[in-house]
Amino acid sequence: MFWRGVWGYLPANIVQGVVGFLAIILFTRLLSPTDFGRYALAFSVLTLAHVAVFTWLEAAMARFWASGKPGSDLAGHFASLYRAATWLSVAFIPVVGLVLWLWPADPLLKFALAAGLAGCPVRSFVKLAQERYRAAGEVAKAANLDMSVAVGGLLIGVAFALGGAGGAAPLLGLALAPLAALPFVLPGELKHARGGTAERGRLRSYAVYGYPIAASLALTVVLASTDRFLLAVYMDEAAVGAYHASYSIANRTLDVLFLWLGTAGQPALVMALERGGLDRLKVAAREQLSTFLLLGLPAAAGVALVARPLSEVLIGEELRTAAASVTPWIALSALLFGLTAYYFGQAFTLGKKTRRLLIAMAIPAGLNVVLNLILVPRFGLMGAAWSTAASFGIGMVATWLIGRRVVALPIPWESLARCGVATGLMALAVSRLPPIGGFGELMLDAGVGGLVYAAAALTLNAAGVRDVALSLLARRRLRGTTA
Repeated sequence: MFWRGVWGYLPANIVQGVVGFLAIILFTRLLSPTDFGRYALAFSVLTLAHVAVFTWLEAAMARFWASGKPGSDLAGHFASLYRAATWLSVAFIPVVGLVLWLWPADPLLKFALAAGLAGCPVRSFVKLAQERYRAAGEVAKAANLDMSVAVGGLLIGVAFALGGAGGAAPLLGLALAPLAALPFVLPGELKHARGGTAERGRLRSYAVYGYPIAASLALTVVLASTDRFLLAVYMDEAAVGAYHASYSIANRTLDVLFLWLGTAGQPALVMALERGGLDRLKVAAREQLSTFLLLGLPAAAGVALVARPLSEVLIGEELRTAAASVTPWIALSALLFGLTAYYFGQAFTLGKKTRRLLIAMAIPAGLNVVLNLILVPRFGLMGAAWSTAASFGIGMVATWLIGRRVVALPIPWESLARCGVATGLMALAVSRLPPIGGFGELMLDAGVGGLVYAAAALTLNAAGVRDVALSLLARRRLRGTTA
């Protein structure tokens, strides 16, 4: 199931990556640094609001679909989740409107916040459908929905930016694209709820499972957002824009990669545990982490190595210098977060001990606030980047240690060592290349780095990649002889 999902979700994640980079290229040029900073602040707020209110429903859909029994049990599952989503949406919109009306903030920032927050309920309904597709192994449906919303959101956001909507433009795209997809998604999903009733006991158990996940994700948002708010306080919104541009480059690259693997991996781990027990789970988990390391280590190192030419190509001139300086640290943070969220953190959802995940994430979130308060006033953007990297590192260790008491997910140390050596050889080769600047340097560094890493990984058989390659080659030869 894991590899079927990996290949099935590949097109969607390529599209997500392209859309993410196009968003950076376009919005850092269409918006002023101050407007881009407003967008960054509003995006952080809407992410936190969505996580706090709706994410527990999405987590319950992802985890409990596989254990549901066909018939009235699954119908009750769907009815409970969609009824709860409706109730929350009805309460969410007027509360947000009242808060924004009473809050004495910059009107342009309030407009951006209103645009982003208004889309939270719609995104939740679409996300519920997408999580069901993933849990059921309906890869094509999940991937197509993901691609259509991503591309639509970018096009709508660019249109509003050209129309002068300022920092609200990207957020209007994020709100309206899922709204356009909803009529094609929701009717089919609601059919699964026919004959079912919203059960308070079921929702209570879902909340006990899902709210700690939502709270831990909220703490992750705090980890990723505290620096922006403190930069706005101690510096200005333009500094927030520069930091967010850098964060978007590094984090988007790694997040798309880990989201791709995690989207396929999380349902596969649940299925392995539910239908094969702990032994089968450990085999699947070892394979997944080896794959994460094989792809994640060189990706993070690569982004750090090409920070300057990458910023010259992707980021508008007013923001690129400051952004390039912090990109390597953000790349490290993204790697640490990816390993935490998409592997080590799975121990709590697999063992249904999600309250412990909340404890694990509270440690780095609190540390991040303290470090930012100390370092941002003194070191500015670099202080924010250092705080984030240190906090995510502590968070990964805490999640691993606490998660071992729930479900002891294995660490393939040999794969880690071999992938690390291959990444080091790649970094050495790239560091020796001439700094010619711009797109030419980016392509040269990426091309040489990719070739060196591939050669080193195959030679070292990092994460068993040579064994896989030889197996595929043997299968192709066998097919050729039998054809």
